[in-house]
Amino acid sequence: MKPLRTAAIAATLFSVPGLGLAAPSGQITVYTSQPQEQMATVVAAFNEDHPDVQVEVFRTGTTELMSKLQAEFAAGSTPADVLLIADAVAMTQLKQDDRLLAYADAPTESIPDSVIDPDRTFFGTKLITTGIVYNTNLVETAPASWDDLTAEDVAGSLIMPSPLYSGAAVIHVGTMVQQPAFGWDWYEALADAGAVAGQGNGTVIEAVARGEKAYGIIIEYMAMNAARDGSPVGFVWPEQGVSSITQPVAILKGTDNEEAAKAFVDWQLSRTAQEQSVEQGYFPVIEGVAAPEGYPALDALTILPLDAAQLMADDQANKEQFADLFGG
Repeated sequence: MKPLRTAAIAATLFSVPGLGLAAPSGQITVYTSQPQEQMATVVAAFNEDHPDVQVEVFRTGTTELMSKLQAEFAAGSTPADVLLIADAVAMTQLKQDDRLLAYADAPTESIPDSVIDPDRTFFGTKLITTGIVYNTNLVETAPASWDDLTAEDVAGSLIMPSPLYSGAAVIHVGTMVQQPAFGWDWYEALADAGAVAGQGNGTVIEAVARGEKAYGIIIEYMAMNAARDGSPVGFVWPEQGVSSITQPVAILKGTDNEEAAKAFVDWQLSRTAQEQSVEQGYFPVIEGVAAPEGYPALDALTILPLDAAQLMADDQANKEQFADLFGG
């Protein structure tokens, strides 16, 4: 358990009789893998509705974030109240370790059951797919499929995120190696032809946008946002299918400001937050909210299947095999 913060206690006190509970207040700490500049706008929008809640943000790649959490658990406490990370499998592991607070009354009426933990310990907030980015100054014909990346002249100028750093990469690698059409043979072909791994998706878009690499494997919003901002990049959702993540939000057991943490989760599941996510380049999960401009309709994409239980079982082995091929 964390030490109680004096300011947080106010969030649990009753206000004047007849007016119900006091508005959430005090401080919460959010651990997230969402880019820092996006989180700044998320917190600003949340504070428009909850001005008395101070939100502290710690941001890093999901894999590093999980390592930090595990070290904090081992030490006896964590300052984190809320998690917002790009890895439902990591959330499932935390749930199995009894680290997440069940929130039965979370406002999920408009959220598909497919992105909600059945025990209501975590909730998908958006859909993120992984595809192919390329530099439009260096590439005349855009790749159409994952197989196109194994060509020697393509793979030799390809960069991808590493599952040793990125939660989205954990999901993507885990998804691809489960597909009979790809498996580790596909990754071995990329490595043999000179493909390299960076850290997170940010290193991929930087390398491709600057022309250091012609191709990259990346989550879609980073590529689409870079193109919108004027970088010479294009993005492809491969015809064979894409991996997907839902960036779930959850409350950690042991939070000393449960009301404010629940308010943050409520807001993440609101239409306001979904519309902001679209502005930031994400597919929404609420029906009736349109995808960002230039994106395909979700039902036009093939989402590659993922056995999450198998991925959890294979997680360490996958990371070790990836590191053997690409370093780490």
